Amino acid sequence: MTKPLLTIASGNPKKVTEIESMLGPLPIDFQRQPAGLEVEETGSTYLENALLKASAAAKLTGTYALADDSGLEVDVLDGAPGIYSARYANTNEDKLRKLLNAIGETPYRSARFRSAIVLCDAQGNLLEEAEGVCWGELLRSPAYPGGEFESLLWVREANCTYGELTYAQLSRLGSRGKAARELGPALKQRLGI
Repeated sequence: MTKPLLTIASGNPKKVTEIESMLGPLPIDFQRQPAGLEVEETGSTYLENALLKASAAAKLTGTYALADDSGLEVDVLDGAPGIYSARYANTNEDKLRKLLNAIGETPYRSARFRSAIVLCDAQGNLLEEAEGVCWGELLRSPAYPGGEFESLLWVREANCTYGELTYAQLSRLGSRGKAARELGPALKQRLGI
């Protein structure tokens, strides 16, 4: 019996590796989205952006496609930067500086990563969706050099920042991992495994 083929609709190699690792135990063959596929994220929610990416990849490859969209939501900033996390500033360094300046010295530093994952059929139709959230607190400075928002979000259950979570911890505690676990049973049913 041949394994079903699933396209992971992302140009981010780190994200693709993380998703492959989470779904690795399933009898699925993975492929990355075609080179050069650029999808403008014009949605107003994570779900809409994930659907734009998965639908485009599915139509282009003629396979099932999985995509996610995620962002950092800071309570004192009314959920910003949210879906604009990737476009919050031009560089990671600028993103961190802008975020820390916006938060200021407030002791209220609760935040979360939120992820939405979708599965589309080969025609680009939405089949399944799931969401996951990882709660934490923002540090006053990055835990390590060269990091992104992940270097600021302290995850109490793991006693480290989001960016320091192992793949096993990401599967269990991470927002994408929680969404993937929620999607898992429906994914298996849809792919006939």
